[in-house]
Amino acid sequence: MSRLRETAKRFCANKSAVISLCVVLLYLAAALFFEITSVISEASNSVPSYMQASEEVYAPPSLKHLLGTDYQGRDVLLRAAAASATALKVGVISGVIAAVIGVFIGALAGFFGGRTDDIAVWLYSTIASMPSLLFILALALLVSRNFLSPALLGAVKAVSAVLHVEPGTLAVYCAIGLTGWVTLCRTVRAETMKLKKMPYVEAAKVAGVGNFTIVRRHILPNVFHLVIIYFTLTFAGAVMLEVIVSYLGFGVQNAPSWGVMISDGQEQLWRGIWWELAAATGFLFILVLALNILGDALRDIFDPKN
Repeated sequence: MSRLRETAKRFCANKSAVISLCVVLLYLAAALFFEITSVISEASNSVPSYMQASEEVYAPPSLKHLLGTDYQGRDVLLRAAAASATALKVGVISGVIAAVIGVFIGALAGFFGGRTDDIAVWLYSTIASMPSLLFILALALLVSRNFLSPALLGAVKAVSAVLHVEPGTLAVYCAIGLTGWVTLCRTVRAETMKLKKMPYVEAAKVAGVGNFTIVRRHILPNVFHLVIIYFTLTFAGAVMLEVIVSYLGFGVQNAPSWGVMISDGQEQLWRGIWWELAAATGFLFILVLALNILGDALRDIFDPKN
């Protein structure tokens, strides 16, 4: 408890980290609100406020519409805020996938070494050499164009319904997670190689404790701080990748997305209609900046050298 209190004290002493955490929590609150609103609207067969069209097409910013309206007369501020739900989903889902894979493979490779380590190194080297964006686009295309087997496509649709996302969008989230675990895996592997030589691990081996029990009890708790740090940084990267994929037309189709808003807004920029593009990039910039500052602060706090 004293260690947790000391960590919290160091975190609170970093004002930029505290502000960044508040910003992230504000985005989280907005995401939860609009996600709940979307679910309720679907259940009642009504249109959410951020999807409601009007005759005020491309209305400039005003007191009625603080960030103007888009080509369907929808409020840009509401759509940009609602897109936080998409950003938080991709960050959480892909971040969890990357963390689970990275920690699992990294811990096993670092602890057992030998052939297990060789396979792990070959695997993450192969993944690291792949063009991540092309892999994400290919997987999204396979799912959105129904190129999967009926059984696999049915499973994807079932999971999509539970997570309240489109099947193609879920494919993007999974693809980002499947390509984003390499850095964490390398770090966990290196840390595990050091931890397995610690006296308490050697004592557990002498006492006859099983290898997987040692990994679960003594290795994973001591690398969990790395998971927190890299999850935060992976979160930011996943959000930016989703924006790129949606901008290219392979990601989100029906739900609000900053990538879609940027794609729509750039086409009208030459007419002086700047507010949709500015809203999407502004919301994206603030979230990614806050996540990066938060990740750097956590790395400084958990760094044993500090």
